[in-house]
Amino acid sequence: MTAQTDRYIHDRLPPRSAWPVFIYPPGSPDGAQTLNLVHELLDKAMQAPWADKVLFRDPQQIITYREAHALVNQRANALRRLGLEPGNRVLLRGTNSVGFALAWLAVVKAGLVAVATMPLLRAKELSEIIAKAQPSLALCDVKLLDELQLAMSPSSNTLRLLPFDDPSLPHGLEALCAHEPTHATPCPTAGDDIALLAFTSGTTGAPKAACHSHLDVWSACQAWPRHVLNATHADVVVGTPPLAFTFGLGGLLLFPMTVGASVYFAHGPLTPAAMVQAMHDAGCTICYTAPTFYRQMAPLIAGQPVSSLRTCVSAGEALPDATRQLWKSSAGINLLDGMGATEMFHIFISSPPHSSKSGSIGQVVPGYEVRVLDEQCQPLPPEHLGQLAVRGPTGCKYLSDDRQHSYVRHGWNLTGDTVMMDAEGYVYYQARADDMIISAGYNIGGPEVEDALLMHAAVLECGVIGKPDPERGMVVQAFCVLAPGLTPDPMLVKALQDHVKQHLAPYKYPRDIVFVDHLPRTPTGKLQRFKLRDLNPE
Repeated sequence: MTAQTDRYIHDRLPPRSAWPVFIYPPGSPDGAQTLNLVHELLDKAMQAPWADKVLFRDPQQIITYREAHALVNQRANALRRLGLEPGNRVLLRGTNSVGFALAWLAVVKAGLVAVATMPLLRAKELSEIIAKAQPSLALCDVKLLDELQLAMSPSSNTLRLLPFDDPSLPHGLEALCAHEPTHATPCPTAGDDIALLAFTSGTTGAPKAACHSHLDVWSACQAWPRHVLNATHADVVVGTPPLAFTFGLGGLLLFPMTVGASVYFAHGPLTPAAMVQAMHDAGCTICYTAPTFYRQMAPLIAGQPVSSLRTCVSAGEALPDATRQLWKSSAGINLLDGMGATEMFHIFISSPPHSSKSGSIGQVVPGYEVRVLDEQCQPLPPEHLGQLAVRGPTGCKYLSDDRQHSYVRHGWNLTGDTVMMDAEGYVYYQARADDMIISAGYNIGGPEVEDALLMHAAVLECGVIGKPDPERGMVVQAFCVLAPGLTPDPMLVKALQDHVKQHLAPYKYPRDIVFVDHLPRTPTGKLQRFKLRDLNPE
């Protein structure tokens, strides 16, 4: 029986017939059973060996699991005292910080639904999220209030705003919590009760809200982290993905808590240089970031090695083999690649570095199943290109969105990726299905051309798309950011084209190369190819 009295989300979930098949390991709790994610991760830690070990650190404070437990309880009590009911949505806006992490945990412990938003979002984007999620309260880092206040204007009569991360504010979250009891009973949520709304990061310009239950997220904590990552309570985690992004939420908050590990939050923007410095300051053992960031950090870490570092996780976008090799030569560590999706919460294809294959993302994570399907959703044999289908203990449930019926078909989650799987079950990423370049009858994956270009010393970053062409249907078009000090010229264009021809079949070379100062990316670092396509007039 659900404990969430506010039925707004439950009433807007897709019908059960439109859900994917969920596959849980033996002994997993039933969706109707009481299960509160934060009770499992934090309350139970009070009886674990790591209760008095460090959970959160930043340059100014150290907080143990026991201290975090008390702080979260005070915040959960304060939220209840405000009159919030289980199932109400709470919008969270902030950078990666101890304050943001404590607020998120308190929201979910109280049976409320966390709606975390990217710190770089502007008022228009925030207003769209507010309109869809209908939050009752917004918790906002005091440094990020401006855009949220602009977004709230039409709904200011119903949406209450509380700033955090400034204890001096008399009406801020910290002041509100200061005299609350340090004990709080977790809301007796059912496993199927929704814990969070995860808004997609918008690589297509059309964000959607994926609903994840307490059971969904708890199941994700038992999958990739346990079978592939293999972290321990001795680990110290540092990373760049926002906590508002499920890659960051899992890697930098929830997964470390399952084993009693510690998380370090640096202050200020994490540039590549600042990230390397933060890894040194923290004694980082596990790093999370996107491929582009690893490429930018490589020359820095080569000159300033982080001796404690042992595991480097790459996800969020395709990992070029050139970046993998560059990082290994610079840091001495083979990147741990992973494919996930906001709709699936986290990584479902990944292999430990010792069992990885060149060019492959990895194998399916234990607990999940994958298939490669043709256009009629029929399974394809090994070595054939097709659409990726996955199912397991997590899956897509969009909030009030007809796109549910295209993402979920015949019980499978169709992620929109074109892949190939070999006879051993290793998956090779080609492109997003709508990014495949079909030129004169040939299928060309943009990421493989990007990988070849990145192997040339002149190319710092690149993005590859299909450009309409009357003769071939499409031609390969590359947008390249050059290494510092280089100037575009026709000789460089030819050199890059010849370089690609040496590494790939000649029909895959970029017939058109455009030099740009930067590439359009989402706040999570994903390349927005649709914006590159917009540069080509029809």
